[in-house]
Amino acid sequence: MKFGQVENPGDHDLSLPKDGKITKEVLNKKGQQVKNISVGCAKWNRADLKGFYPRGTKDELAYYATQFNSIELNATFYRIFDKSVVEGWYNKTPADFKFYPKIPQSISQFKRLKNCDDEVAMYLDSIAQLREKLGMVFLQMHPFFSYKDFDALQKFVEQWPKGIPLAVEVRHKEWYEDEAINNELCALLKGNDITHIITDTAGRRDLVHMQLTTPKTFVRYTGANHESDYTRLDDWITRIKKWSDAGLEELNFFVHQNVEKESPLLSAYFINKLNDTFGLSMHVPETL
Repeated sequence: MKFGQVENPGDHDLSLPKDGKITKEVLNKKGQQVKNISVGCAKWNRADLKGFYPRGTKDELAYYATQFNSIELNATFYRIFDKSVVEGWYNKTPADFKFYPKIPQSISQFKRLKNCDDEVAMYLDSIAQLREKLGMVFLQMHPFFSYKDFDALQKFVEQWPKGIPLAVEVRHKEWYEDEAINNELCALLKGNDITHIITDTAGRRDLVHMQLTTPKTFVRYTGANHESDYTRLDDWITRIKKWSDAGLEELNFFVHQNVEKESPLLSAYFINKLNDTFGLSMHVPETL
């Protein structure tokens, strides 16, 4: 079973919880409207996004970048790419396109943030080729990475280059079940200007924590291939409007699916809602 997947989504309460206390502290600028919005999928390969690419498409990334303004770049989780490959990604995409690359598993999963300075330096050297198209780097920790590893997380975020935006996802339940631990986590992220990733998946509602540690949000939304996917997105529009009114500066929203071929459909629905709500003219992906 995939992470967070449930057999009968309709039997679960998938509504969004109330905002965390820290969100109200971070969002305190009334009257603004979120201006920087990135919406995309997690991958661009044809094998996963079945039916998305027109017949005869020769370059999947080049076409994807005509339909979306960003990509949650999970490919970098599996290896550090040669700089020439990353440069190729840069050259295939429009000037306003953004990449959100995932930190490699060699750093986050295997070494658990310890003794990985060389790997971090290699990774940063690689993604530097994205230049102004680098949106936000994100770190997803191993599910067994718990509070006993706090010192490693603290050292990592404190040493992270300040000029490169970073978002962090932790999955061990202890981070959210223990209030004192959760407060310490949020304080660490807020104090180092690190965005706290919200992962909206049916089987792990604790990860829908609604705790913003910066005036930016990074949402990883996983649909359940169920009709409730669309009403869940409606709820997100309502919450984003509330956050925008309170001073949200940046929205980064990436759509996943247990069966990825539906991700472009959900994304198109969501972008239409954003356009209607905020008076925008974001391109709506063409779905076949």
